[in-house]
Amino acid sequence: VQLVESGGGLVQAGGSLRLSCVASGFTTEDYAIGWYRQVPGKEREGVSSISSGGRTNYADSVKGRFTISRDNAKNTVYLQMNSLKPEDTAVYYCNAPYYGSSGLWGQGIQVTVSS
Repeated sequence: VQLVESGGGLVQAGGSLRLSCVASGFTTEDYAIGWYRQVPGKEREGVSSISSGGRTNYADSVKGRFTISRDNAKNTVYLQMNSLKPEDTAVYYCNAPYYGSSGLWGQGIQVTVSS
C-alpha cells in the first residue's frame, strides 16, 4: 500500500506543473486525498484536498492558481499548478489522512520555481 508522487521539477516563475499522486493497494475514490508542501525549517502546510465526494479545498495562497482533481479509473489524484511563484518552491507530498489507523503519506517530490 503506497502513494507515489510524480511530475515535479524545475520551472520558471509563471509556468505550470501537474503533480500526480498514484495509489496502489487501495482505492483513492473511497478516501479524501490531500496535497501538502514543506520547505526546510518550516512546518508542512496543507495546499489542497479533495474529499471522497469530490469537495475541494485550497489554501488561500494557491486559490485561483492550483486545481486538484481525481481520475478514479487511474486511481490518481492530480494537482495542476499554474502561475507558479518562487514561494511555491517546496517538497510536495500527497496524503490519505483517513487510510488505516494513522493515514498514509507519499515520499514527496521536489518542485522548484525559479525567478
